[in-house]
Amino acid sequence: MKRYLTVLMASAALLQFAVPVGAMAEDAKPLAGQHLTVLLPPWGTLPKEMTDGFTAKTGIVLNAQTLGWDDIHTKIVTSTVANAAPGDATEVDWSWVGQFGASKWYQPLDGAVDASAVADAPTAKIFTYDGKLLAVPYSNDFRVLIYNKAQLSKAGINTAPTTPDELLKDAKAIKDAKIADYPIGLPLSATEGTSTAWYLLTKAFGGDLFDKDFKPLFVDPNSAGYKALSFEIQAVKDGLIDPSMTGLKDVEVQELFKSGKISFDVAGWAGNLSVYADPSKSQISNDVAAALMPSTTGSTRTIGLPEAIGIPAAAGNAKAAAAFINFMLEPETEIAGYKALGNMPPRLSVLKALNEQGALKDGDVLLKQAATVEPVFAQGTPGWYPEFSSAVAAAINQAAKGQLTVDQAIQQIAAAAQSASQD
Repeated sequence: MKRYLTVLMASAALLQFAVPVGAMAEDAKPLAGQHLTVLLPPWGTLPKEMTDGFTAKTGIVLNAQTLGWDDIHTKIVTSTVANAAPGDATEVDWSWVGQFGASKWYQPLDGAVDASAVADAPTAKIFTYDGKLLAVPYSNDFRVLIYNKAQLSKAGINTAPTTPDELLKDAKAIKDAKIADYPIGLPLSATEGTSTAWYLLTKAFGGDLFDKDFKPLFVDPNSAGYKALSFEIQAVKDGLIDPSMTGLKDVEVQELFKSGKISFDVAGWAGNLSVYADPSKSQISNDVAAALMPSTTGSTRTIGLPEAIGIPAAAGNAKAAAAFINFMLEPETEIAGYKALGNMPPRLSVLKALNEQGALKDGDVLLKQAATVEPVFAQGTPGWYPEFSSAVAAAINQAAKGQLTVDQAIQQIAAAAQSASQD
């Protein structure tokens, strides 16, 4: 690996940015005719009218490629190790920052993008490694409880649950009333969405995953992480979570919620409220509502899982890539991305403006929840996170299938954390 890193560092040093900061004037298109390849997941891939707008503004010919989240990470790793760029600009998830930063796989963006816009997006700090900005967020992804208020009402429930126990009680009431066969939606497949749901529930039970030295805090049966996994597995055993969730990703769980087959999207993406409330995309558009994440402590907590765009060290067209990132930071683009894709604007000024205009579904709830957003790792995402996350998802998947007990799954996760952190 080291021999490739030397080449990548040299490539990064040779690339110079010369993109005007901020919006590009209509009559100033120094990059017109250049081709740009952008690799993003489905929820980051802009609709044609937006990409056409980018081309009209800059003259840059955009080749937008779409892959699944896990597939993008695989492509980035394999391409970079082979000293090739996976694209001129790509997805950079919050969870990849430690790995990409330590390996110097991405170019620093300091001075290449609109500094005032970055300052307006607090989650941009999550994408800083060793004092350098590696990527700029395009989706202010934090989690909130999303529920079907009509289904709760039919079961005689007038308010959203505020504790995990209330959530289970309400789900049971909905099931007993035969309103939904499996009221709780949580991904349980061996994928990243399963891992992040457990991290979120660990916060809901009042704890954290690690101490400041990355020592696991979830091994004790009385710990929040242990209780969070017990909550999930018990819900499966009680018939409140469909066993088929062991084969579903988070985006597939969301489709079930949109169809009205589940009552609670427990690890709901805040931005998805706009999608759920859109009658052209959702069958429950009039019934969706948001509530603060339940908590055992009386104080709601949530996690921020923002997604960003960065420029690989080996990118062939860094200038055009930086122009695209600046375009994504513009208020008009963030608003259009929210309305079309459900991507919550990273810029606070844009988020507040949307709420003031009444364009932010359940905006008051979202702004309250946004004020409680925490990173999964207070110390910063470690470079070994991908290995840890994979182990978490695999263990939870096995436990949900009945192949491991909760204790065995927890011990397996703890052992994986120790192994990954020592590699």
